[in-house]
Amino acid sequence: MTIIQNGPATQASTGTTWEPICAYTDLLPERGAAALVGGHQIAIFRTFDGRLFAVGNRDPYSGAYVISRGIVGTRGEEPVVAAPMHKQPFSLTTGVCLDDPATALPIYPVRVARGTVEVSVA
Repeated sequence: MTIIQNGPATQASTGTTWEPICAYTDLLPERGAAALVGGHQIAIFRTFDGRLFAVGNRDPYSGAYVISRGIVGTRGEEPVVAAPMHKQPFSLTTGVCLDDPATALPIYPVRVARGTVEVSVA
């Protein structure tokens, strides 16, 4: 699923700008979705336990924008996404590649507000 920002951004009292992405229920557990937010391609994941994660969609090894198509799972207790092309596992909480800690995906704050998933790229 690819999503393009579908509404105006809102700004919290902290100065963080939140971009609406989609309804929470639109995200399938353990499946990724890609969204274009402020010129950034973001991969958004909902895990079986209902948590949300947002990381950069560009695979640092292949250069392709495919992280949202990766395989979601865990390594120990760590939620991960395995890049679809070369299968490197990236932590969904830190963005760090578990097999190569020198490589990481950018991570983005994500939240649900009134049933809508929102991401901040600021």
